[in-house]
Amino acid sequence: MNISNESPLMELVRPDIRGFAGYNSARREGVTGSIWLNANESAWRNPADAGLGANRYPDPQPAVLRQRLATLYGVRPEEVLVGRGSDEAIDLLVRALCRPGQDAVVIAPPVFGMYAVSARLQGAPLVEVPLRDGAGGFDCDLEAMASAAVSSGAKLVFICSPANPTGQAVPVADLLALARRLAGRALVVVDEAYGEYSDQPSLAAEIAGQPNLAVLRTLSKAHALAAARIGCLLADPALVAVLRNCQAPYPLPTPCVQLALAGLSEPALAATRERVQAVRAERERLRVALADAPGVRRVYPSQGNYLLVRFDDAGAAFARLLEASVVVRDMRASPQLGDALRISIGRPEENDAVLAALQAGRAAA
Repeated sequence: MNISNESPLMELVRPDIRGFAGYNSARREGVTGSIWLNANESAWRNPADAGLGANRYPDPQPAVLRQRLATLYGVRPEEVLVGRGSDEAIDLLVRALCRPGQDAVVIAPPVFGMYAVSARLQGAPLVEVPLRDGAGGFDCDLEAMASAAVSSGAKLVFICSPANPTGQAVPVADLLALARRLAGRALVVVDEAYGEYSDQPSLAAEIAGQPNLAVLRTLSKAHALAAARIGCLLADPALVAVLRNCQAPYPLPTPCVQLALAGLSEPALAATRERVQAVRAERERLRVALADAPGVRRVYPSQGNYLLVRFDDAGAAFARLLEASVVVRDMRASPQLGDALRISIGRPEENDAVLAALQAGRAAA
């Protein structure tokens, strides 16, 4: 794919990657025909193939899926890179922008662990600016993050909003101000994996006017397609082109693409919107009920489909939930969360099971 060297973002890309053409797979050559003998595929379908055509390599970036995602998120198709969940985009960003041992990555823990994992695998210095835990919940110290990015020479700043596992959303105006301050220095990546559950609008529409801003989205959460592993990066077209050249040749399996397209149909989207509202209602119901549950010290407000809860004895609470066949996320190994569990919002009867298990602890006491 051609890359515009005129984009200011190219200065943030590793010099050795700027002209990197990547692997020119058989499906990137742009040729058409009816007899395909260019990719060393099998001419016969597998006996178990019920019409998928899985004997042929898939389109690396299906145009119809890019267009549908662009429409969903309010951007242009050329601003969309589709990949294997958000994780692949995180890894591609770190590999393409950060020189090992030189270009840092800034994060605000406790936060989604894949930012740190990708930085470590690349050998990129990791700069941590801890979240602040206040009366209203956790919040990002964006001023400190900006200063840390400048002083460390960071190329990437990852901000999760709504934040996993802490639940807060960062105001759009504050994120835009951060991106403007770091223009020419670093790419600000806002992870909106839980954006559908939030009161706050997406920053996707701001990308065209702020090229050093990028947004991560996924179909794994609100769209209920976690097993399909479809996510996307919304970014300046020049950056999208760079990352496509760094991406594996065939990242999107045909069955996953077909499932994603079906899941983004108008009837499916209407059902998703209804379920999002149901989750938001259950989130509030569970938040109020948990605050009165035995052993609960604090329930944090959340803009995601989960609640972060502090316990007098998180280990005992975790064990009681497991005894009731309820599996939640143990956060005790995370910084500042040594007494906390993260509880995803389930169906009403599943949320009732959480409350019943915790109430059983009161009866046992």
